[in-house]
Amino acid sequence: MLITKRDRENIVVFDLEGEIRRSDAPGVSLHQHVKEELEEGRRDILMNFAKVPFIDSFGIGEILASYISTQNSGGRLKLAGISPRLFLVFQVTQLTRVLDIQDNEEKALASFIKS
Repeated sequence: MLITKRDRENIVVFDLEGEIRRSDAPGVSLHQHVKEELEEGRRDILMNFAKVPFIDSFGIGEILASYISTQNSGGRLKLAGISPRLFLVFQVTQLTRVLDIQDNEEKALASFIKS
């Protein structure tokens, strides 16, 4: 998995690319990237899944850990661009009840302003 970071409208956007699985785990995990931003005072974080075809339980754990860290820091974590196949994984794990999942990046960015 490749993780790239960019800023849009004072929101940290992590563009994720590739499969999110334990065997492909980078040296610095997704959760660690989120924690670094939180430590720098950045509280609004968006994960863009537009180029992620697969996620396993390790990846779900990374997202959940990121969500918990963000909540504990008074921040907001949103997800965008999740394919129907991946969305099913989030439904089965009932994370759709916990996570703020938007259709695409533009809707997610707009939802930061509204909330």
